[in-house]
Amino acid sequence: MKVLKFGGTSVGSLENIQKVITIIENQSKNDSICVVVSAFSGVTDQLLHAGKLAASKDARFSEIFQQLKTRHQEVATGLNVSTENSVQFQTYLAQLEDLLKGIYYINELSNRTQDRLAAFGELCSSSIITESLQQKGLAAKRKNAVELIVTKNGTARKSVNYAVTNKNIETYFHTASERITIVPGFVAALENNEITTLGRGGSDFSAAIIAAALDTSELQIWTDVSGMYTANPSLVKHAKPIKNISYQEAMELSHFGAKVLYPPTIVPVMQKNIQIAIKNTFAPEDEGTLITNTVDPNEESVKGITNIGNIALLTLEGTGLVGIPGISKRLFETISQQSINVILITQASSEHSICLGILAEEATKAQNAIDLEFENEIELGKMFPVIVEEDLSIIALVGDKMKNHQGISGKMFSKLGKNNINIRAIAQGASEKNISAVIAKKDVKKALNVLHERFFEDQRKQINLYIAGVGNVGAKLLNQIEQQKQYLKEKLNLNIRVIGITNSKKMYFNSDGIPLKKWETLLAEGEPTSIEGFQNKINTYNKRNSVFVDVTANETVANSYNTLLEKSVAVVACNKIACSAEYDKYAELKHLATQYNAPFLFETNVGAGLPIIDTLNNLIASGDQVITIKAVLSGSLNFVFNNYKEGVAFHDVVQQAKAEGYTEPDPRIDLSGVDVARKILILARESGLQLNLEDVVNTPFLTSKNLESTSVDHFFETLIEDDAHFQKLLASATKNKAQLKYVAQLVDGTLQVGLEEIPSGHPFYNLEGKDNMVLFYTKRYPEQPLIIKGAGAGADVTASGLFSDIIRLRTF
Repeated sequence: MKVLKFGGTSVGSLENIQKVITIIENQSKNDSICVVVSAFSGVTDQLLHAGKLAASKDARFSEIFQQLKTRHQEVATGLNVSTENSVQFQTYLAQLEDLLKGIYYINELSNRTQDRLAAFGELCSSSIITESLQQKGLAAKRKNAVELIVTKNGTARKSVNYAVTNKNIETYFHTASERITIVPGFVAALENNEITTLGRGGSDFSAAIIAAALDTSELQIWTDVSGMYTANPSLVKHAKPIKNISYQEAMELSHFGAKVLYPPTIVPVMQKNIQIAIKNTFAPEDEGTLITNTVDPNEESVKGITNIGNIALLTLEGTGLVGIPGISKRLFETISQQSINVILITQASSEHSICLGILAEEATKAQNAIDLEFENEIELGKMFPVIVEEDLSIIALVGDKMKNHQGISGKMFSKLGKNNINIRAIAQGASEKNISAVIAKKDVKKALNVLHERFFEDQRKQINLYIAGVGNVGAKLLNQIEQQKQYLKEKLNLNIRVIGITNSKKMYFNSDGIPLKKWETLLAEGEPTSIEGFQNKINTYNKRNSVFVDVTANETVANSYNTLLEKSVAVVACNKIACSAEYDKYAELKHLATQYNAPFLFETNVGAGLPIIDTLNNLIASGDQVITIKAVLSGSLNFVFNNYKEGVAFHDVVQQAKAEGYTEPDPRIDLSGVDVARKILILARESGLQLNLEDVVNTPFLTSKNLESTSVDHFFETLIEDDAHFQKLLASATKNKAQLKYVAQLVDGTLQVGLEEIPSGHPFYNLEGKDNMVLFYTKRYPEQPLIIKGAGAGADVTASGLFSDIIRLRTF
C-alpha cells in the first residue's frame, strides 16, 4: 500500500482537484492507496477568521460562512457531486453554522473550540472528493481521521498517542476492502473523543502517521512544486529541485522554513525507513525529491539553503551570568512555561551573554517572562533587562556531508560579508549538518541568492548594473553589453544585468533586468529622475553584486559615491570629479572601497579605454617606483591640433571636434587644460602622491578672452576674434618643424600641463588623430619608458573602458 497526501494548493480549485482525481485513479491501478487531503486552499484561514469575528460579536461571520458554503457547492457541482443529496456534507455545514452561532452567542473562542472550527475544512473537502471518486465508479471510501488518530489530553503541542493510534489504523485498514481510502488530514481526536487538530501543516503529519502504522512502501507528498529545492524558488530564480536527500537533511530544511514538508512528518516514517517522495500535482511527470536513509557519497556537501522569517533575537547579558550554575536552566524553563519554541541558541564562551532566536510574534511575551524571572538580578545590576531585536531572519546551510568538510563556514560568511550582509548571531550544531546565521529580514533575498550562487550554481557570477547617464557614451555601453552578453556567459561565466538606467529627465528600473533592445522606449516611459531617488532604488532592491556606473560629468553624482560604497555597492566611473576633488575625499573613497569590499574603478578617468591606471597599479603593486610620467592625455586636444593646419581656422577645428563627440559638451573644459590637469593629478595620486588640483601648474594656450567667455556660443565667438593668436602658435611650430601637443608631466613630484612644440623623433611627434600616449619612467624603466598608446577619446572607446572595468568585477 502507498499513502498519498494532497495539500491545500493541490485541492485549491475545481481544475486542481480534477488533476488530483486523475493522479489517484492512475496510482490506484497498481496499488491500494490511502489518500490524505487538506482543506481547500485558504479555507482554514477563513474558518478561523469567521470564528474571531463571531467571538467579537461581529455578524459578518455569517458572510464568510456563506462564502465557504458557496465555494464548496460550486466545486462539488463541477465534480458532478450533488451536495443537496450528500448527508455527510450537509451535516458538516449544519454543524459549522451552529458552532459559529454558538461562538457568537457566548462571545468566546477557546483553543479547543478553535481546533474544532478549523477541522471543518478537511472534513468537507474529503467528503466531496470521496463522492467524486465514487461518481467515476472507483472503489473509494472515506474514513474520518478522528476515528483513527488520537492525541494525548492536556499537551500544549499535540502529542500523538501512538499505541492507540497505530492499533486503530491497523485494525481498520487490514479489514478495508476498498482500493482507495480517503482520509481528512490535520484532524484528530483527543483521548476523550473531542475533535482536535495536529497543528498547521498537520495533514503531512497525518499521512506520515498512517504510513508508519501500516509500514507502507512509500509516502507521497503532493504539492505545488517539483520537490524540495536548493532554496526557496520564489526568492531564488535559479533554485533547482533536489533529486535525493536524507531524512536528517529534509528535517533540517523543513524545520528552517522549507514549507514543502511539515517537520514532524519525517519522524514516524524515518523510524520505519519508509521513503518519502515529494511530487508536483501540476507536473506529475517531474521526478521530484526522494527522501531516504541513504547518502550519495558523490553529492555536494551543501544540500540546501533555507530561511525562517520574522525572527526576534533575545539577548540576556550581564556579569551575573558568568560562572553561575543554573542560569541557563532558569532561562529555558521560563521560555518553556510560556510554550515558546526556541529556534536558535548561541552563547559567548565568556558566559557573559546568551542569545535566543524565537518567532517575533512571541517576543513580547518572552521578554516579560524573562525580565520577571530575573527581576532580582536586574535590580541588583548583575544583569540587564532582556534586549529584543526584531525584523530579523535566520538563514541556514544544510547538508549531511558538511561534517568535517573544511571551508564551508568560511565560504558562507565571506560571501555574505562581501555583499554587506551583517550577521547578528551564528549557530552550528556539533553534528555540523546545519550552519545558521541571524541577519536583517531585508537582506534575506540577497543572502539566499548570494549563497546559492556560491554553492549551487556553475560559478557564473551575476552583476547587477545601475547606469547613470545614458547619453552618447552610456548608449554605446548598453549596446556593447547587449552584444556581448552571450559571450560573457559562455566564456567568462559572467551574467550582466542592467537593473536601472537614468538620464537627466527620466529613470527606469526592472528588478529582473531591462530588455536592452528597447531601453530607450522604456526609459521614455519611466518616472522623473533624481540622484537620491535612483540611489534609494538601488538600496531598496538590495541585490547582490550591485554596481553603480557613472557616465555623467555631474558633481552631485560624484559626491554620492561614498554612500554607495558604504552599502557595498561597487562604483565604476568615467566622471573625473570625484578622483580629482580634494585629496581627503579621494582618500576616503579608496578607504571605503576597501572597508566595505566594494570595488571603486575609474580607468576611463584618464585614458578612455586604455589600461593606463591598471598598468600603473600593477607596476606599483609589483614593487616598481614611478620616477616621471609624460603623457598626451587628451584625445580631444590631440584631435584638434592634429587637424589644425595652415589655411584652417582654429574655430572650425574645435567645432569639428565637438560635432564628432571628441570634446565635452562644453569644449572649454578640454581646451582650458582642466580636464588634462585632472587626469595627471589622478595618475599622481595613484602613484602615491598626496596632491590637489591647485598643485598642477596649468599654462593655458587660450587667450584671456577665451577663458572668460560666458557661454559655449560666446566661447566660439572669441575663437574667431582671436584667430591670429592661434595662427601664431601654429606658425611657430611649423617654423621649428615641430608638432603641437598638449602635454602633462609628473616630474620630481611636481605636475605641469601645457601646450608644447614636440620635435621630430620624440614619441609624441607622430601621435595621430585622437590617440593618447603615456610614458612611464620607473626604476625598472629608467631610460626606455613603458609606453601605452591608443585612442583616448570617443564614445565607443570610453564605453569599452567602462565595460572593461565592469568585467573586471568578476574577480572581486
